[in-house]
Amino acid sequence: MKDYVVRVTAGDGAIRAFAARVTNLVNEAQKLHGLHPVAAAALGRSMAAAAMMAVDMKGEKDVLSLIVKGDGPLGSVIVVANPNGDIKGYVGKPALDLPLNEFNKLDVSAAVGRNGKITVIKDLGLKDPYVGQTKLVSGEIAEDVAYYLTVSEQQPSAVALGVLVNPDYSIEAAGGYIIQAMPDAPDNIIDEIENKISKMEPISKLFERGKKPEEVLYDILGNLGMKENARVGIRFKCDCNRERLRRVLLGMQDDELIDIIKTDGKAELVCHYCNKRYLFGLDELKQLLEEKKRIEENYSADAD
Repeated sequence: MKDYVVRVTAGDGAIRAFAARVTNLVNEAQKLHGLHPVAAAALGRSMAAAAMMAVDMKGEKDVLSLIVKGDGPLGSVIVVANPNGDIKGYVGKPALDLPLNEFNKLDVSAAVGRNGKITVIKDLGLKDPYVGQTKLVSGEIAEDVAYYLTVSEQQPSAVALGVLVNPDYSIEAAGGYIIQAMPDAPDNIIDEIENKISKMEPISKLFERGKKPEEVLYDILGNLGMKENARVGIRFKCDCNRERLRRVLLGMQDDELIDIIKTDGKAELVCHYCNKRYLFGLDELKQLLEEKKRIEENYSADAD
């Protein structure tokens, strides 16, 4: 089954919701980064959340970044997504191993940490991006995303995210849903939705049994006249390139670049998102240094 995200409305517009299947996406990330189970669960949950949040953006060139940074041993979880379904991400310590929690489940909360922040950056092509930030409430990511949406974006939300990891570290199922009540949503509709959610199986189990994203939402919203408004395919896609990494070298201090030239005679840069390696040889480094000096000289002349 392909990965995709759906956006729907229900209850004559009183409810809007998103659901995403990201199993293939997380499998790709697992292979690229060598993710151990708890790291795969944390990154996969974040990817599902970012996919659903990004599909709600309007412009084709809009970009959403979701950063989860707690005080746990995993380090930062960073995901970048756009409305076209292109998603990339990584975690600070992909090979982290932790014992299961008291419920015999992957202890994402302990990996991420309960103290920290969740940050959402929306680059909408304006002069400055929108930046929203709230504290972590559990480190489980779903609760943290729900709290962020409610507090920072004033959008009360029910969020479920899940990743089921096989013994060989491959991903059996991954995805999630976000259900949001509009300001004029009747209390009886909200109560009905909350009651249905309370009786549902974990979202990863639903996807493991072959449920499609729209079917997951229909089980909750079907009797409210659910209408599908958008469907977007999801894939792991990194937009790194040699020129972008070249600009990283160009932004280094002169003495740092000179030291690399004298000590190593080459530079190898690795993209955090896809692990692609870019090698810059001695001649190219010398050309970079000369170009950097010319830029600095021109800048000094303009300043005078």
